[in-house]
Amino acid sequence: MRQNPAGVLLCGTDSEGIFLADLNPSDVDDINNSQINYLLQQNYPNPFNPTTTIRFTISELRFTTLKVYDILGNEIATLVNEEKPAGEYEVEFNSLSGEVRNLSSGIYFYQLKAGSFVETKKMILLR
Repeated sequence: MRQNPAGVLLCGTDSEGIFLADLNPSDVDDINNSQINYLLQQNYPNPFNPTTTIRFTISELRFTTLKVYDILGNEIATLVNEEKPAGEYEVEFNSLSGEVRNLSSGIYFYQLKAGSFVETKKMILLR
């Protein structure tokens, strides 16, 4: 990317048609770091029957919750509800055991909360 003398990336396109954003290079580093710090991945497999794996990453010690909800927003299961150190985690959701038994086919949501980070993803149970 091209920069003006002040180091700020220019906005628009250059003569080669490359889009240039109006960002300070340090802003780009901040954006990249925040994306790496917390990550909720898509469950695998999806659709699933009866189990699926959910992976997530947190960058520092945080109280962390990972919950599953039905399409109406009712809480179905709490998979994580504790303080977790920084790291990568993998949790299995089983639709036939634990606090959940015999869920019907359909769309469900799982939500990760770690500090101020909140992200929700959709998963499909197919019987």
